[in-house]
Amino acid sequence: MAILLFAEHDNAALSDQTAKALAAASRIGSDIDVLIVGKNAGSAAEEAASLAGVRSVILAEGNALEHRLAEPTAELILSLSGNYDTIVAPATTTGKNVLPRVAAMLDVMQISEITEAISADTFKRPIYAGNAIEVVQTTDAKKVLTVRTAAFPAAGKSGTAAPIKIVETGTAGAGLSSFVENIFSKSDRPELGSAKIVVSGGRALGSEESFRKVISPVADKLGAAIGASRAAVDAGYAPNDLQVGQTGKVVAPELYIACGISGAIQHLAGMKDAKVIVAINTDEEAPIFQIADYGIVGDLFEILPEMERQL
Repeated sequence: MAILLFAEHDNAALSDQTAKALAAASRIGSDIDVLIVGKNAGSAAEEAASLAGVRSVILAEGNALEHRLAEPTAELILSLSGNYDTIVAPATTTGKNVLPRVAAMLDVMQISEITEAISADTFKRPIYAGNAIEVVQTTDAKKVLTVRTAAFPAAGKSGTAAPIKIVETGTAGAGLSSFVENIFSKSDRPELGSAKIVVSGGRALGSEESFRKVISPVADKLGAAIGASRAAVDAGYAPNDLQVGQTGKVVAPELYIACGISGAIQHLAGMKDAKVIVAINTDEEAPIFQIADYGIVGDLFEILPEMERQL
């Protein structure tokens, strides 16, 4: 059962999403090759080679692959797919951009955001915003999977490095799309998807200024990432890349503090796997309290400043 794992990285370093997807892949089979696609990505390949359970690392570099656009990357994966029974990627923005195209080109069904591998052909995945778990068994000769990485621990390091193989990339698919620019929001805080502590705000904060003045001090004291509900993002209180939920980022931190968030199904789907959930809301009937480990019924504009003082 040979498995190809499409890695998440930024050319300079490997994302911990890859190590978590590797943990999922190792529950399907043991012959796992990690594919590093990019440009000047040798350091990321070396990181991948050090992970436990990796048979080998395939390094594919080129100008057309630097930003891992879907068209050339899918063509590359397709050219390598003959040697593999299963193709896996973390369900990140890049993975969700590339793998559906691979599945279409292979004429197979993609199984998205698996949370458990029961066997080599049977998987569990959430549906209805996480309110039900679907068991999917596929009869396709090749399996194409994305992994909800919040459901898996990161694979550890290996004592010996796996071999790194360099492959020719060609130019297939290179002219179908082009990279313009990346615009990143700069922050000294941890990345939302991998942070151990997340402090999230909702529509109850009332404005962008309140969001910044009330949420940020507590997050800074805790060394936490900041998140937001969809309602807060839609209202313009927080940027889109901070959204937690079904249509945002799925997180599973050790501590999740929900401030002024009612607990709509869409939001719960993105954070209910947190180890400890703290909810602050004036409405004691808010759905968020049904899943919270600790609940505070009160005004967040009083509670959060006091929390900051205590910290």
